[in-house]
Amino acid sequence: MKKIVCSVLVICTVLSSLLTGCGSSGGENGEVIVYNWGEYIDPETISMFEEETGIKVVYDEFETNEIMYPKVEAGATAYDVICPSDYMIQKMIDHDLLAEINFDNIPNITNIGQQYFDQSKEFDPENKYSVPYCFGTVGILYNKTMVDGPIDSWSVLWDEKYADNILMQDSVRDAFMVSLKLNNFSMNTLDESELEIAKNALIDQKPLVQAYVIDQVRDKMIGGEAAIGVIYSGEAIYTQRENADLEYVIPKEGTNVWIDSWVIPKNAPNKDNAEAFINFMCREDIALMNFEYITYSTPNTAAQALIEDEDIRNSKIAFPDLDQYENLETFKYLGAEGDTLYNELWKEVKSD
Repeated sequence: MKKIVCSVLVICTVLSSLLTGCGSSGGENGEVIVYNWGEYIDPETISMFEEETGIKVVYDEFETNEIMYPKVEAGATAYDVICPSDYMIQKMIDHDLLAEINFDNIPNITNIGQQYFDQSKEFDPENKYSVPYCFGTVGILYNKTMVDGPIDSWSVLWDEKYADNILMQDSVRDAFMVSLKLNNFSMNTLDESELEIAKNALIDQKPLVQAYVIDQVRDKMIGGEAAIGVIYSGEAIYTQRENADLEYVIPKEGTNVWIDSWVIPKNAPNKDNAEAFINFMCREDIALMNFEYITYSTPNTAAQALIEDEDIRNSKIAFPDLDQYENLETFKYLGAEGDTLYNELWKEVKSD
């Protein structure tokens, strides 16, 4: 849910429903059209897939779930494989946009830990439509040299001593999650009185915020341009490699545990190739390559066992024991009325 916007991965941009892509008729076994987050896959794994299968990959990227969804819903461009987040998968299921996956064509599914399929039931109740690809948490990244002692609460994001040193996610659900959890509310609430409290808290916080960002929080924190930022756990792993002064924490009030999964749209023109692609991405060596490239936690337990770096293999950031935390939730699709409500409140926050 997350993620880096720069498009260093783009193999081809899908330009029309004809999907002429790279100007080729495709490999000897046809093609597969993939729609994924930016920098969310190791490009070498795509080359390996093409070489091993003869299937040409046409690759397109999106920045947010909300940008992806209307493009898929309109159907002007027919994709074969997409990687949405939990709540958006639920929305796509509800709106009959996804095809059931034939798991007989994905034998490598056995590499995915059962706990991740159990978690997926919150948005895909019968595990019919999705295959877990990455998971993680949302927390606070802070520079130990720029704050007064350890941090354990969302409340630090409202501390005036850090004015102009705070980075917030430029995302309606993530921003409201922080404020709702701070006030001990569910991040999936539709209670207007609770949302009003959360909105007002975000408005009160706004003068303290240096910037509302998506991917920039990573670079700003590495460069010491801010003291505190809301970040996804996968990016926190990367930032710590680049700056040893950075620390990641899951706040005591709870947070979002998210999962991104492969799905196949109902109008996919190459469903068999889509299942071949998903199966390939579930292979333990390929999952390991993707984890090492993007640093977002893999639900592939076979790949987890192959991680050579013991510190990473046992990292509480990459693979936390979620049982030790309270008030962890997965985002749910709140319906059209819920989307409208949150978006209107977010506009009030940003325009105040």
